[in-house]
Amino acid sequence: MAGFKDLDFNERRAAAQKAKEGALAQFKARPPIDEAEQARRLAKQEAREAKLAEKRRKFQEAKLQAIEDAKAEQARIEAEAIAAAEAAAAAVELTEEERKAARDAKYAARKAKKGKGKR
Repeated sequence: MAGFKDLDFNERRAAAQKAKEGALAQFKARPPIDEAEQARRLAKQEAREAKLAEKRRKFQEAKLQAIEDAKAEQARIEAEAIAAAEAAAAAVELTEEERKAARDAKYAARKAKKGKGKR
């Protein structure tokens, strides 16, 4: 079995040049694209780009709608929290008023009791 032949720089450069020339010859050998085919491809590409742009627009609208919905939900939650806090504060105030009324009633009963005892 023969050993590996190490190519020098000039041989590698010649091989690369030969490959480039082969690729260029293959490219030149292709038949040219006629105008109708080129117009069809261009129209197809424009249609694809328009469809993609519409898809992006719809996605952006959906994203903005989701953000608005999230903000509305957050505002609703905050309003409920504020209403609950106000209701709790009102309940505490009513409870304090009730306590004050009960305390006043107790003091009045004590005064009435003391007043009865003196007579």
